[in-house]
Amino acid sequence: MITIRRSDERGRFDHGWLDARHTFSFGGYDDPSWRGFGHLRVINEDVVAPGQGFGMHGHRDMEIVTYVLSGRLEHRDSLGNRGVIGPGEIQRMTAGSGIRHAEYNPSADEPVHLLQIWILPRRSGATPAYAQRVVRSAGERGLRVIASGDGREGSLTIEQDAVVHAGVLDRGMSASVPLGGRRAWVQLARGSASVNGRVLSAGDGAGLEGEASLALSASEDGTEVLVFEV
Repeated sequence: MITIRRSDERGRFDHGWLDARHTFSFGGYDDPSWRGFGHLRVINEDVVAPGQGFGMHGHRDMEIVTYVLSGRLEHRDSLGNRGVIGPGEIQRMTAGSGIRHAEYNPSADEPVHLLQIWILPRRSGATPAYAQRVVRSAGERGLRVIASGDGREGSLTIEQDAVVHAGVLDRGMSASVPLGGRRAWVQLARGSASVNGRVLSAGDGAGLEGEASLALSASEDGTEVLVFEV
């Protein structure tokens, strides 16, 4: 079974400095039909204006993965970590027993366009932690694992039995993920593609349940996609 969540069906809030779209219920946006998918709790697509950002604030018991589509994002937290990520890099924050962090767009003239993903952890009270990593070189094509519960294929480790894939495909390229009936969520970040025969455009998402595998086929150059086995 495949359930489609179209881009224009998402919650949207334009705060001037922040244009945010919520695939699932978040903050002041609550849709009883969309309060997560398996262990996947949040997919927020944010565009943050130059020089703006989120001030220091706290989180607990959540795995937070940030994936930048364009621009750069600066992070600092209560553990003393600092870092800046751009396209082809991700950061993972295990909020665990409690962490505070701030995120800013350090550019004076370029917005930062990002996806922030929250995944429910397998246990509460974990030791807070932060990591960032390059997951794709410039011009690289294909789907690869970027985060997982067991650190497979050199991916960042998260506190959950989940696998996050991401990549860029050009027109006519395809990729597949064996599921064996496991739930999966596909998020189209850019471009367009078919997912098990269903057409998705930028911003669309699809939940797969009871499917043996996931088959992607890109219909535009530069199609960027994330897949969550949850």
